[in-house]
Amino acid sequence: MIFRLGELFCGPGGIAWGAMNADIGDPEYQIVHQWANDYDANTCKTYTENICKDKPETVYHEDIRKFNMDKLAPIDALAFGFPCNDYSVVGEQKGMDGVYGPLYSYGVKALKKFKPQWFLAENVGGLRNANEGKAFTKILAELRDAGYTLTPHLYKFEEYGIPQARHRIIIVGIRNDIDVTYHVPSTAPYAGIDNTCKTAIEVPPIPKDAPNNERTRQSAIVVKRLEHILPGQNAFTADLPDELKLNIKGARISQIYKRLDPDKPSYTVTGSGGGGTHIYHWSEPRALTNRERARLQTFPDTYVFYGSKESVRKQIGMAVPCRGAKIIFEAILKSFAGIDYPYTEANIDE
Repeated sequence: MIFRLGELFCGPGGIAWGAMNADIGDPEYQIVHQWANDYDANTCKTYTENICKDKPETVYHEDIRKFNMDKLAPIDALAFGFPCNDYSVVGEQKGMDGVYGPLYSYGVKALKKFKPQWFLAENVGGLRNANEGKAFTKILAELRDAGYTLTPHLYKFEEYGIPQARHRIIIVGIRNDIDVTYHVPSTAPYAGIDNTCKTAIEVPPIPKDAPNNERTRQSAIVVKRLEHILPGQNAFTADLPDELKLNIKGARISQIYKRLDPDKPSYTVTGSGGGGTHIYHWSEPRALTNRERARLQTFPDTYVFYGSKESVRKQIGMAVPCRGAKIIFEAILKSFAGIDYPYTEANIDE
């Protein structure tokens, strides 16, 4: 059973990499690329080069709000990591009232149009609380009304061996007329994995000629500030001299100039934010390179990102961890193949 995958809001291909590399030991069950869409040109180029280099015409660089889905080929599966800007705890949390909040509806539209056998939708954990919980309830209702049985779950990717504390709501839906039940894969098989950020970044060493590995030029004051911040500390928890303290009123975001703790998974890799949010090395007074961030997102070193350094940073931060996506897709394939696998109960009630 070969599932042809369509993607909306495809990003640089973290989900697609997980899908294409999902392997359950039976070649009859696999996922192949059919088409993808994103509004950002650099992101589309990154996706095309790494996922479907021989089929560039299947990646559509268009705004979803003006996108004509009639030109798209049939699909058996749909993935959409709809934009999280309005649901993120780091943002203003406008939820449905924001520019990005309602964009999930295009995923619902695609489900009704193509009627794929299953889908995967992804968003930030803050989605549950947006609009006092009403946004999440509305989204689930519309996905159910499109004809799908849902399994929503808050995945904590560090519990699956990913070297990053990244918590995301992922909804897997299987079409109601299909007698297949999806279960959330258990975290138990990953309990002994060394998923510290230090190991992820250093083992094996990043090749000298690895793409997207340019270092950021740090200003003298940032270097001085970082020299006073211990691993795991940030600009507000460290004992900084007065001249190096930040004059920020209001929210004290815990990730500002936060240095990694080498003995733990990284904190969440993000794609937005100004100075102080670039993730900082545990021993060297500098921000991580994009390649180091990509390792925390489990992209292979051969994965080439296109665009400016800031564009690449955004692409990496918006992605789903490749290996995390692979685990979920393999659980979906096993569900369809009738192969048992260790699972856990979903932690979000419908």
